[in-house]
Amino acid sequence: MLIDTYGRIARDLRVSLTDRCNLRCTYCMPEEGLQWLARQELLTDDEIVRLVRIAVTRLGITEVRFTGGEPLLRPGLVSVVERCAALEPRPRMSLTTNGIGLARTATALREAGLDRVNVSLDTLRPDVFQRLTRRKRHQDVLDGLAAARAAGLDPVKVNTVLMPGLNDDEAPDLLAWAVENGYELRFIEQMPLDAQHGWRREEMITAGDILASLRTRFALTPEESRGSAPAERWLVDGGPARVGVIASVTRPFCSACDRTRLTADGQVRTCLFATEETDLRGALRSGADDEEIAGRWRRAMWGKKAGSGLDDPAFLQPRRPMSAIGG
Repeated sequence: MLIDTYGRIARDLRVSLTDRCNLRCTYCMPEEGLQWLARQELLTDDEIVRLVRIAVTRLGITEVRFTGGEPLLRPGLVSVVERCAALEPRPRMSLTTNGIGLARTATALREAGLDRVNVSLDTLRPDVFQRLTRRKRHQDVLDGLAAARAAGLDPVKVNTVLMPGLNDDEAPDLLAWAVENGYELRFIEQMPLDAQHGWRREEMITAGDILASLRTRFALTPEESRGSAPAERWLVDGGPARVGVIASVTRPFCSACDRTRLTADGQVRTCLFATEETDLRGALRSGADDEEIAGRWRRAMWGKKAGSGLDDPAFLQPRRPMSAIGG
C-alpha cells in the first residue's frame, strides 16, 4: 500500500498525460509565453501503462484519473485507457477534460474502458467563456458534454471555478442547467496554482459565497458523509440531483486525502501543493525493475506532509502550475 506517517492510504492515482492545453483559462495559464515540456521529457505510452500497472498490482491503487493539461491532446489516449482497463484487478478510470474534442472521442473512450468524465465549464455565456478561456469554443464544450452523456460515461461531472467580476453571478443558473441536463455540478475554489502567480486569497470566491448564492434559489441538504472525496455534496431540493463544492482553500480536507499524483514527465507528487517530487522516469529509463519503482513510490508517499500548508504564513506556491501538475 501507499501509506503515509499519518495513516492515510492512497488509492486514487491522478496521471497527467500532457502539460499542453488548447484553452488559456485566466486562472490557470497566461495568454502566451508558457514553456512546454519537451517531447523526450514526457513519459511514453508504454511507460504510463507500466507505472499504472505497478500502482494497481503492487500498491493498492483502485481509481485512476487521467488529467493534463488537456488529456484529449494526447494521441495515444484511447490506447492507454484500453490497456489500463485490461489490468487485473481492473481500476475504475475517469478523465478530467475541458471537453473540446470530447464529441468525437467519447464513444471510443467508453468502448476502451473509461468509466466517467469530469468536464470543466465555468459559464453558460459564450462571451464570458471567451473572456475566461481566450478562445471561442463554448459550443464545443456543450457538444462534448452531450456526447459523454450519450456514450454512457456516467456520471458526467461538470467542474466550475467562479471568478469575481466575470461569472460569480452564475452559480444558480449553472446549477439549474446541470440539473435539467442530468450533470453533476461541482464548484471548485480558485487555488494558488496559476502560472502567473497572480492568485490572491482576498479576491477568491469562497465556498461560503457559492453556497449563499445557490440558496437564493435552491434548498440544499448536506449529505452525511463525504469519505475521502474532495467535494462536500448537497442534495438539491430534496434530490436526487446533487451539487458539490471543493473548498481546498477555506475548508481543506487533507486529513482524508487518498490521492497520489504522477506528472506527465514521470514525477510523483504527494500533494497538489507539494514543493518536492520523486523521479520515477529516471528509474524507468535506467532499467529499474517493478519492485524498485514501487519502493521509490512508497518512500515518497511515506513522507507526505499533514496538509497543504495554505494556512501557513510561510506558504510558497509550487513552482509548477496546475497545467504541469495535473488536476
